[in-house]
Amino acid sequence: MALKATIFKAKLNIVDVDRNYYQDHELTIAQHPSENNARMMVRLLAFMMRASETLCFSKALSSDDDEAELWDKSLSGEINLWVAFGQSDEKWLRKACGRAKQVLLITYGGKSVPIWWQQNQQALARYTNLTIINIPEPSVQALAELAQRNMNIQCNITDGEIWLSTDSASVTINPEILKA
Repeated sequence: MALKATIFKAKLNIVDVDRNYYQDHELTIAQHPSENNARMMVRLLAFMMRASETLCFSKALSSDDDEAELWDKSLSGEINLWVAFGQSDEKWLRKACGRAKQVLLITYGGKSVPIWWQQNQQALARYTNLTIINIPEPSVQALAELAQRNMNIQCNITDGEIWLSTDSASVTINPEILKA
């Protein structure tokens, strides 16, 4: 019997001073059985970083699928933003960059990220619509500790710094821009 996804509900209050975006969102997030809390919370963080009325999670969960895990599509079906996670290979990112106006890769994974970046930096430099942001490992672990089946999260973004607060804890995240 296949394992079922775990359902998380998140009420977000987003105050993004950098983008002049102030909005509440209520999300239902399916955590795949192979996905840990840290990865699921990185996906939720990416939503908060690029929140809009049209940004949504897809059914995909890996770079093997033909769609983004998180994307923003226009009413005519054009992909305005394709968000991917992890340490994707150049071939897969080339495909995403060809299909979307903007591609955002969120890396995490501690010590393995600098090695991956050193190996791929030159090849990825040619993609002008690709942004790569690394979430430092201590921030990823702090995010994982915020995970609850029902979450109320206040998100404040100012000067690139992200501050998340729940009833029981708060986390400050300083994403590292690898490629703008």
